[in-house]
Amino acid sequence: MSAASVEQPFHDEEPVTLTTIADEIMERHPGYRVEIIGGHLLVTPSPDGAHARALTKLMRPFMAADLDGGETEVLQGVGLWLPMEPEDYAIPDLAVVDADFEDHHVENNAYEPVCFRLVLEVTSTNWKNDLKTKVAAYAEAKVPVYVVVDRKHQRLHVLTNPVGSTYENHRPHASGELVTLPDSLGAKVTLDVAEILRAGQPRTSD
Repeated sequence: MSAASVEQPFHDEEPVTLTTIADEIMERHPGYRVEIIGGHLLVTPSPDGAHARALTKLMRPFMAADLDGGETEVLQGVGLWLPMEPEDYAIPDLAVVDADFEDHHVENNAYEPVCFRLVLEVTSTNWKNDLKTKVAAYAEAKVPVYVVVDRKHQRLHVLTNPVGSTYENHRPHASGELVTLPDSLGAKVTLDVAEILRAGQPRTSD
């Protein structure tokens, strides 16, 4: 995601907050994702079709493990309230959350990090933010597991054990590996790295 800076307020008569600006951007550009991390706006254009296909592939093993229903739910695009700055929030591509997550609503359609068991991002042109900015943000929020599907470098990253602004364990996995995620999710979930990376590549026709 690219950081956006705004020199002038959209509405002079309103208090200029990052949340106000974020709402204005989303209203003017439907389909864009706007997040506030570390007091900075991060704006992402609508993802491509391969990004959506990768997310569909990723949801299946979580569903097969019965994580969507009962004690947890598997959700796309749900807001995660971040502890760094007063207006900070992120919108991960995919999350595994406790079933009572709606009891943890903060504001701006974002929820307390305590109810998030896993967050997952599929990279687009914003891959540096997913591999750097969001690592620090999710670690500081103490999200136990962060998974990144790095389409640029063809790797699947699994980060666990958040400490401060980083994760103690960060393992990249290549095509051909099968990756079993931590038991803290509440069920055994194994990801086929090759299948996920293949789904995330745009298909070209001759």
